[in-house]
Amino acid sequence: MATIDERIEKLEEKKEQLNQQVKQLKARKSQEERKARTKRLIEIGASVESVLGRPIEHDELPKLIDFLKTQEQRGHFFSKAMNKDSQNYNSNNNLEF
Repeated sequence: MATIDERIEKLEEKKEQLNQQVKQLKARKSQEERKARTKRLIEIGASVESVLGRPIEHDELPKLIDFLKTQEQRGHFFSKAMNKDSQNYNSNNNLEF
């Protein structure tokens, strides 16, 4: 029969193993979230470029941001468009992603 000290040692080892598993799972979750965000940002950029019919240059980004902010200030047009039923919006505007 194991002594109390041996049982404590085994539990401490198991605790460390579980802590390592938690750390690995958190790292995997963080990596998956970064990949999903990167994919989303790429898709958004590609969508904007497809609407414009040309690539967006880096120096044009402030103009795009200002345009979107202006649309929001004037009547939340961007938010309203984004909150619509995506299928209905896509079919009415022929925007497919």
